Amino acid sequence: MTLARDSSALRVLFLCSALFASTVPAHSVDSGGSNSATNVSQPGYAEGKAAADAGRYQKAISILSEVVKAEANNADAWNLLGYSSRKLKKYENAAKYYNYALQLDPNHLGALEYQGELFIDLGAVDNAKANLARLRSLCGNCEEYSDLKAALTAAGQS
Repeated sequence: MTLARDSSALRVLFLCSALFASTVPAHSVDSGGSNSATNVSQPGYAEGKAAADAGRYQKAISILSEVVKAEANNADAWNLLGYSSRKLKKYENAAKYYNYALQLDPNHLGALEYQGELFIDLGAVDNAKANLARLRSLCGNCEEYSDLKAALTAAGQS
């Protein structure tokens, strides 16, 4: 790892740590990825999600960026922007987008899982474990909890 890359990784790690610390608990969780009453499905959201699901992350970012321009309170769209950015190793953007999602909906299960996976990618295992504990308290042994736990195990951090 070069000094420039170390510096960049440290900046992202610091940003993620600061962002993680800034999230605050909210009320309740329903069965979806988000419990935000402000999330109204924009026409492009389904297309952006389909692009992300298909691994077309740059296309997903383009589509979802338009969604959040039209609806800045859409935590689900911010979360998928983070996911797509993380998959493209654009870690600073991913951290920023997960933070937006979690500011809008601190109990967003998907954002907590994916942010935890970002923490693993950056070597911030303690933060990933904190997200895992948060998911456990919010949803028990739900899919997001199981997926983050599996990611930690795969990283040798069970």
